Amino acid sequence: MRSRAFSFAAVLALLAIGLAASAALLVDYAGRAAVFCAEGGGCDALRQTSLSHPFGLPLPLAGVAGFLVLGILSLARGRPVRVANVIVASIGGLAGAGLLAAQAVLGHFCPYCAAADTSAVLLAALSVARVNHASDPPSGFVVSLATSLGLTATLAAPIVWAQHHPAPVPRVIAEELAQTPKGAVTIVDFVDFECPFCRQMQERLAPKLTAQRDRLRLVRKLVPLTRIHPHALDAAKAACCAEALGKGDAMADALFQTKVEDLTPDGCARVAESLGLPLDAYNACLTSPETTARLAKDRHEFDQAAAKGDGLPLMWVGPRKVMGAQDDETISEVLSEALARAGS
Repeated sequence: MRSRAFSFAAVLALLAIGLAASAALLVDYAGRAAVFCAEGGGCDALRQTSLSHPFGLPLPLAGVAGFLVLGILSLARGRPVRVANVIVASIGGLAGAGLLAAQAVLGHFCPYCAAADTSAVLLAALSVARVNHASDPPSGFVVSLATSLGLTATLAAPIVWAQHHPAPVPRVIAEELAQTPKGAVTIVDFVDFECPFCRQMQERLAPKLTAQRDRLRLVRKLVPLTRIHPHALDAAKAACCAEALGKGDAMADALFQTKVEDLTPDGCARVAESLGLPLDAYNACLTSPETTARLAKDRHEFDQAAAKGDGLPLMWVGPRKVMGAQDDETISEVLSEALARAGS
């Protein structure tokens, strides 16, 4: 009797560990930004691989479903249930062993993944022992109710935690925010001058930037999406060189207002000339290694800051992430909140 009670307790403990770890991973894999997986860690690295979303679904969803099924089977009694339990647990154990091996091969260690996968392997072993010893859980309504409530709370805990603890600001954004003058707000804006949604966002944002020029620090990161925007790279180079020559904001404003079909090398040169930029220095800058390095750096920082599924426009207003083209009301609300926080 004592041995059966110990085995049942071990099963419940492993179910709780596996379910909690899988739920935490599901929050991160299904969301736009990680709450539990530390940026740059093994968990974050695995989250970026093709293994994370087989058939387009977040892999931890299978873990949550599997542990829930095993939880139900752990409370039922009888030989058919024990057989079903060993089948489901064996499938989970094989999957867990395979995923542990995948971590070793990829060279990335994820503590949440390891907890869930190891729990699955051990539950498979316990399910075999349950069949061999014809062992069933203790009977009684109180045991079933307590177990059900415990597993439900275990599943809900990471989800509730994530609702009250938003994802941390990516490191590259935090480094820019750290340079914000006292009482001001830094806006980190990833842009593509040909992107229609970036243009919409800029049109709505520009007058607000002008109105609060003394308190808003704008940092543009140039991310030309060359696969879909043929003129984006030329415009990005033009913006980069104008910034190097002291007229980055004026050039960016002008490029956003220029017709897309005119964002050619010649068209960008005409904009540069209209702003009074020295064309010899401007043209030399376009082909310089420093310009290539700057664009590569900005792209790398976008890749570091953006979560899976993020596109443009993408910006941070202080620590708040703003994804997609927002309406005037939302932009005003975000800026007002950030300025109020900075002034407090």
